[in-house]
Amino acid sequence: MKRRYVAMILAGTVILGTILTGCSSTSSSAADTTVQKVEAVSANETSTELSEDSIRIDETIENSADGEHAIEVDGEEKSYSNVQVIKTGDSEGDEADFYGENSAVFATNGATLTLSEMIIESDGEHANGVFSYGEGTTVNISDSVITTTGNCSGGIMTTGGGTTNAENLTIYTSGRSSAAIRSDRGGGTVNVTGGSYTTDGVGSPTIYSTADITVEDATLTSTKSEGVVVEGKNSVTLKDVDLTAENTELNSDKSDTYKAVMIYQSMSGDADEGTASFTAEGGSITNKNGDVFFVNNTTAVISLTGTAITNEDSEGLFLRAAAAGWGSEGSNGGQVTLNASGQTIDGNMIVDEVSTLNMYLADSSEFTGAINTDGASGDVYVELTDGSKWTLTGDSYITSLTCDADSIDLNGYKLYVNGKEYTEGTASTGEAVEAKQTSSSNSNAKPDGEAPDGAKPDGNPPEKPDGEAPSGNPPEKPSDN
Repeated sequence: MKRRYVAMILAGTVILGTILTGCSSTSSSAADTTVQKVEAVSANETSTELSEDSIRIDETIENSADGEHAIEVDGEEKSYSNVQVIKTGDSEGDEADFYGENSAVFATNGATLTLSEMIIESDGEHANGVFSYGEGTTVNISDSVITTTGNCSGGIMTTGGGTTNAENLTIYTSGRSSAAIRSDRGGGTVNVTGGSYTTDGVGSPTIYSTADITVEDATLTSTKSEGVVVEGKNSVTLKDVDLTAENTELNSDKSDTYKAVMIYQSMSGDADEGTASFTAEGGSITNKNGDVFFVNNTTAVISLTGTAITNEDSEGLFLRAAAAGWGSEGSNGGQVTLNASGQTIDGNMIVDEVSTLNMYLADSSEFTGAINTDGASGDVYVELTDGSKWTLTGDSYITSLTCDADSIDLNGYKLYVNGKEYTEGTASTGEAVEAKQTSSSNSNAKPDGEAPDGAKPDGNPPEKPDGEAPSGNPPEKPSDN
């Protein structure tokens, strides 16, 4: 069912906006019009309250031309408030995904765009809601609702080094490859505070990061995709965020793993190569299907502090560091550093032969689970300090161990450290294992040079490797990410 947010009501009469055709955008005024949310229906909800307060709409701006914008701000400072934006029309390829073509609202060339109390709706292919492109460009948006229904149509989108600051938004996307908080080639900086962000499309995580993205005090919900995807040398930081992920449909033949958080490198050239970062402080992560974390073809640092993590899939893992279909066979594993502070971890971990794990449990962290229960595989170092505990739920095989005498409860199982059986009640001192080289680190530069920044280049945008953009979507690198 299509999720509807608003009806325009004035003196008891429903007011219908005029959707224009052709190649131009116009605006129409509706003084003292009140926009109120009537219902919000998603695949797993019957109704949710958008806000107790109404959003007053004074003007409606519409555009139905393929490739155009309803609002475009180029190199200037501009503000809009109490405006409804309606965008239809389609686009495709790099012009839309890297450079903002066909987005409902677009800022570029060092512009500063401030938006407040907006209703932004797009219904078209590659029709992102709000797009910030290029170094020096900043979009500030608050107290607004963004709804997109087409494929490859994110809620807020940042590329080419742009900046987006968002506060108290409700974003809902239903198309394929349409992350609510989204970035692409060239990345940038995204700061989100408050609000609710929901995706119902296949390959549409709530966050797809090829940028530095921080989200605080918000609710994130994905119904068919991963909750969060981080690609390459980029980051996602969640502070007091409640994330729920129900990855029910695989979006690629490169992986048969369902997961809540995926960290990888697609080798498409859209994300710088290097260490990825995922940080969660407080809040919660609820995974309904598969594994909580999956890392492949990259080096990643996962830092967890006091986050309530629940895996509702009894067969799922807490962490899988393993090769998948991205990168070069034999060097496309996950090289993981897992830092836990005051953290409870429940669930098993698998580290395959081309992957590594260095896990640091501190500040009374507790790990209940097993590592590589089927036997020694990838190199694993475990360090327990400051009263942290590990309770085994199966035989485990690791490479190196640092712990106090009372840090480990074998719970009737066996722990093998570098092939030698560990004796419960003994202290151990070990060393971290060395990360293996990944496919991404084999390359000295990204394909086709640097990611774009600043003004849109003349001519055609840079091609992705092998010419055409990949046809898949997250977790396979999508045509729009």
